[in-house]
Amino acid sequence: GLSDYLVGAIIGWEGIPATPFVGCFSTDSEAADWALQWMPEGGDPVQESYVNLIPTTQGGTHVNGLRSGLLEAIREFCEFRNLLPRGIKLTPDDIWERCSYVLSAKLIEPQFSGQTKDRLSSREAASFISGRVKDAFSLWLNQHTDEAERIAEFFISAAQKRMRASKKVVRKKVTQGPSLPGKLADCTSAEAERSELFLVEGDSAGGSAKQARNRENQAVMPLRGKILNTWEVDSQDILASQEVHDISVALGIDPATEDLRPLRYHKICILADADSDGLHIATLLCALFVRHFRSLVFAGHVYVAMPPLFRVDMGKEVFYALDEAEKQAILKRLESDKKRLKTNVQRFKGLGEMNPIQLRETTMDPNTRRLVQLTLQPGDETNSTMDMLLAKKRASDRRIWLEGKGDLADTGSL
Repeated sequence: GLSDYLVGAIIGWEGIPATPFVGCFSTDSEAADWALQWMPEGGDPVQESYVNLIPTTQGGTHVNGLRSGLLEAIREFCEFRNLLPRGIKLTPDDIWERCSYVLSAKLIEPQFSGQTKDRLSSREAASFISGRVKDAFSLWLNQHTDEAERIAEFFISAAQKRMRASKKVVRKKVTQGPSLPGKLADCTSAEAERSELFLVEGDSAGGSAKQARNRENQAVMPLRGKILNTWEVDSQDILASQEVHDISVALGIDPATEDLRPLRYHKICILADADSDGLHIATLLCALFVRHFRSLVFAGHVYVAMPPLFRVDMGKEVFYALDEAEKQAILKRLESDKKRLKTNVQRFKGLGEMNPIQLRETTMDPNTRRLVQLTLQPGDETNSTMDMLLAKKRASDRRIWLEGKGDLADTGSL
């Protein structure tokens, strides 16, 4: 029968269900028989249809009816069992692309398109086949729930891939300057080994950084606020975020790539304020690189700039302190100095408050700046720590972690 024929036609490839779904019905004026399986692992699907034993190589209304009936039945099954993830809706292509079937219909006075009779055009064929197939497939799904749920998972996976593909933003080519993000102030050097990219928090600091940089080998790209938390986002989806898209374009490489040959800068520096908001932004950028540009981190290309929180002036001497502890150490050292000159302490509210000369001295001049290299080692705890900090479902773990670190909190400014 049709089942044996179909199994023989796709031999060597896995089919689901293991035994083809078959059905048949007949009335005084019409009849239909079918056998079908889905091929999740690959292979060329067999898709054959006949009307009164005449091959319809271009399908037609009877094939449309088969597809429609299958789709309606599986949609109802998924909705009843609450299998569909939020935002996912199955389409005909999701269930049809990997479907192998043999359909044989018998009609009185069938109508065909064209002289070759390779496509059925009888309108009534779609409705009667669709209704019978839906009823039969619905019954089968509820009688074979294990296989039915596996089929549903296969369709849902296909729908998710389709939606990811529709959301994916095609990355602009960066072979020419005009295609780069407009807010990127690029460097003039074409030597990636010497070039640096500073990802700067905010337009205000970005403006100062553009004035403070060495135009020959330092590029600056201001970021607008906090970027997307990409820790739990698929690498194929993150380019839908404009900020992430622009970073990818500026770098010259795609997320998840292992090929770093197109990389436009060999030093990527995260430059954010020294306050809590700035640290949050720096953490989100670190998560982006660790999760989606991992090869960059392994190769040692990613750094975090350490802007000072304080400036201490004594006479003509200037000192910068990263935090309160370092500031106190500087003041203590100066107090022991015999000069006994008046000291003045300034707290920076953000990078935007620094003038270009100060920004150059503290974060951009290779001779005086402080950079911390982002590193990864195979088997280290970076992934588990980042997951605890950023995953939506780890809130309770974060609370426990914070309670354990409570004695380290600086509450002096509260």
